[in-house]
Amino acid sequence: MFDVSIKVPGGDKITIPHFPIDMIASNERAKSFTTRSIKKDSKMDALLLATSMVDLTTLEGMDTPGKVKQLCGKAINPISPEIQQRMSKYDNFREVPKVAAICVYPSMVPYAAEALAGSGVQLASVATAFPAGQLPLDIKVADVKRAVKFGATEIDMVIDRGAFHCGKYQKVFDEIIKVKEACGDAHLKVILETGELKTYDKVRLASWLAMEAGADFIKTSTGKVSPAATMPVTHVMLQAIADYYDYSGKKIGMKPAGGIKTSKQAIHYLCMVNETLGPDWLTPDLFRFGASSLLNDLLKQVFKQVTGQYYYDDMFSLD
Repeated sequence: MFDVSIKVPGGDKITIPHFPIDMIASNERAKSFTTRSIKKDSKMDALLLATSMVDLTTLEGMDTPGKVKQLCGKAINPISPEIQQRMSKYDNFREVPKVAAICVYPSMVPYAAEALAGSGVQLASVATAFPAGQLPLDIKVADVKRAVKFGATEIDMVIDRGAFHCGKYQKVFDEIIKVKEACGDAHLKVILETGELKTYDKVRLASWLAMEAGADFIKTSTGKVSPAATMPVTHVMLQAIADYYDYSGKKIGMKPAGGIKTSKQAIHYLCMVNETLGPDWLTPDLFRFGASSLLNDLLKQVFKQVTGQYYYDDMFSLD
């Protein structure tokens, strides 16, 4: 084990613990959560909770104002009034919640802000030269300030992985500090791009570095690099959050992003959060899924739980 020394604003230094993590043991621990099985009412609770934790995302070069507005409509009302009316005839019907947030490029923020006004759905934007993060800091900061000015309530930033791999941890730390300042009242999610970090000890170091720099959430991936979110990597990050809470008393949120496609996977993640961090983290305020394709499977499973019937794949809008 060795410590990484970081200078904080004001000139004082802090140390960030850095030590090797047993990959085999971590993989086995993460795998153990896939053996959990919940049924009936508890399963419905989990499906609705997971729905409320989705960050519905569109981050494509062909994004248009119309596509973003359509996605915002789905975020507010995940199922159509027709399907909801059909489900409401059953005694066990429960209203399907809106999702946690819409996540878009900065250029789409004004359109999303207009569509989401008064809905309670958060508006996240992937500023700071997403997904590579390879722009000068002043441009990244300007990007964040513009997104917040036009209505973003959350900023998803990417760390400079090149600097991190070169051991320039101070540079990574300072950038997060500056972006956090630029966020103002908006929450900051720091994307580690764990698929490029390679080892679990680097994932933990990057997690701790981001939390010390002021991250409100730490996030696995951009969704543009493979592998994206995995249960072992997410567990390493959850454990870092638990240890940081013991150390500082601060509750930091977690967002696995990319690769989570089924309700079964989502429930396994919720079990892992509950057993690692406890029920306080089972809220959209502290846990999110960055997995747009997950939402339709959650809605299909909710429909099955309520009606006892499976419906065709395209019963909900495709995104």
